[in-house]
Amino acid sequence: MEQGRKQEALSVVMRQLTRRIGIIAPELLTQIEALSVTQLEELSEALLDFSTAADLAGWLHNYQ
Repeated sequence: MEQGRKQEALSVVMRQLTRRIGIIAPELLTQIEALSVTQLEELSEALLDFSTAADLAGWLHNYQ
């Protein structure tokens, strides 16, 4: 059940990120896929302030 919840959260975050900043680099995608459900939920809020892939990279760097 937890895996299903994570897949759903990951799917939503990826759609939001793609719409917000465009194509996600493979190395960033790998980092995103490694996040927990809680971290994905936090990313879904933080990404509202992103305007570039560098914003995403910075968030991931600070989070890990």
